[in-house]
Amino acid sequence: MKKERHVLVIFPHPDDESYCVPGTISSYIENGTPLTYVCLTLGEMGRGLGNPPFATRESLSTIREQELKEAVKILGIKDVRMMGYRDKTLEFETPGKLKKMVQQLIEELNPTLIISFYPGYAVHPDHNATGEAVVEALADMPTSKRPTFHAFAFSNNHEAEIGPPDILNSVKKYASRKLDALGAHASQFGVAVKEMERKYLEGVPEIVEWLEIEPLWIYPFKDANE
Repeated sequence: MKKERHVLVIFPHPDDESYCVPGTISSYIENGTPLTYVCLTLGEMGRGLGNPPFATRESLSTIREQELKEAVKILGIKDVRMMGYRDKTLEFETPGKLKKMVQQLIEELNPTLIISFYPGYAVHPDHNATGEAVVEALADMPTSKRPTFHAFAFSNNHEAEIGPPDILNSVKKYASRKLDALGAHASQFGVAVKEMERKYLEGVPEIVEWLEIEPLWIYPFKDANE
């Protein structure tokens, strides 16, 4: 991985960090790179309430906050920002509000790399709204000062439209940590993590690939002067 001055990771929900790029996050942290994780909501509208259920609709936000704290501890993230937006409403925020938030984070942290979702190719409206805010904030910056945007995509047929990943981070050494971080989000993954672990030990190809390789795309900005 390229040495970065500061990495800014922005996702909308607790568990996004543990599902999408936990090995990448761990790699940067172990290399001594300052890293900030910004989680926009507490996922209080998530479908999962545990299996068997141990959360209620009223208690889920508190439980997911605690799950996030445990997951980031496992991943080694020290600087975590919980922004307090409401789950499943990011696309309806006042125009420009999320963009301004990203701009303020960039001004404060001066990152050379931002990791978030690839807008339009991230399935959930909150995912896409988060990625769009990152793109909007970065598009206004001069090319010479703009952080690189590594975007995570996983919608159906996304590679047919945006091409293969530009980056394939090898994170095999963090596979068990990735499972532990996912396991911390018990309300959402529960027994599924044990099943993933079993399949990984059995060498099921898609599980091995998912745990050992993290794909990312370099977002292609189209500047007026280019």
